[in-house]
Amino acid sequence: MSSSVSSEVLCTAHGEKLTLFCLEDQQVVCLVCRNSEKHAGHQFLPVDEASRHYKQKVWESLRPLQGKLFILSHRVKTNYDITENHIKDQARNTETEIKEQFENLRRFLQKEEEARIAALREEEAQKSQEMKEMIEGLSREIETLSNAIQPAADLLRVYNHVSFLQNYKTTMEGVQQLTLQDPPPLSGGALIDEAKHLKNLTFRVWDKMKDIVSYTPVILDPNAVGPFLTLSDDMTSVRREEEKQQLPDNPERFHVCRVQGSEGFNSGSHSWDVEVGDNTDWVVGVCEQWYRRKGGRVESGRGMGIWSIQFYRDAYTAFSLSGDISIVLSVNQKPRRIRVQLDWERGQLCISDPDSDTNTHLHTFTDTFTETVFPFIYNGGYGESLKMLPGKICVTLENHN
Repeated sequence: MSSSVSSEVLCTAHGEKLTLFCLEDQQVVCLVCRNSEKHAGHQFLPVDEASRHYKQKVWESLRPLQGKLFILSHRVKTNYDITENHIKDQARNTETEIKEQFENLRRFLQKEEEARIAALREEEAQKSQEMKEMIEGLSREIETLSNAIQPAADLLRVYNHVSFLQNYKTTMEGVQQLTLQDPPPLSGGALIDEAKHLKNLTFRVWDKMKDIVSYTPVILDPNAVGPFLTLSDDMTSVRREEEKQQLPDNPERFHVCRVQGSEGFNSGSHSWDVEVGDNTDWVVGVCEQWYRRKGGRVESGRGMGIWSIQFYRDAYTAFSLSGDISIVLSVNQKPRRIRVQLDWERGQLCISDPDSDTNTHLHTFTDTFTETVFPFIYNGGYGESLKMLPGKICVTLENHN
């Protein structure tokens, strides 16, 4: 018997070749099985025809699964890998920045400590020298007085009356010539002025520290920055790049060249300044949480609002999705800095140029805010930066009677 015949699978019930496929029972059967009572009224196909038919069905079932597998293996896993590495980079960079900032504070405190101890030691040296000179003068006075007293004391120990009287006149003349003066009193301020060195020490150091620290009202969100922007280490400025960065595709991420502040506002009044400089393509304002994420269409809706000033092709435009506003503005002097003032409860957003002589008003949006709004900037100028500027730090003292 040939190998091809011997390798054929035969019907276990009848020993015949399996040449048919029962569509109802989904079984391969022989000719005898087809005529049996078990398969009465069933439909059959030749095995080669049934095999082609069902292979096509398997292929059709596999295609979406293979597509899904491709997406999971290449797109999703790649993004997960990028995200994992990005988390490690974030942690490492953040730790480095924390250490650097605390090291700056330590250096400042060390320098302050050394300066204040040096001032204390200088005062100690000065006042110790003054006391040393006073003690030396007093010692000389004591020695002079002791030398003058000694002859009189010796005379008192003379028991011979004749000898005593013979030396009395000379001894008394020496005693009477002494001038008894009170020693100079301690002058005011002879002691260390402890209060000067210690009074409100921590407060005075903290007050001075404001010269080396800064407070920026708006810190940009590194998890929202678009892939064509580079965020500064202090998270206050963004620079437009020509090449796309490899960043995680997280839900907060803007596409292209947008970024928002790390904190939003849903009450109160807030103000911040943005340095636009010579940038030729920018947008400054506020947006709601989900405005145009992932390259979505410009549309209004819950969480999709924006109120902003745009500068592009030497034209200034006030733009708002909420009220479908797009107004070309007349600006006489090109601003290098934009001030944004938000009054959430009153529904007002005022945008102005604070560097002009009169703090030139550019536009005020009046609306009803119902969602949290975030400071928003778009930077489309290649190689140019937009920067959130620090606020002025001041210390206010209150006296309570």
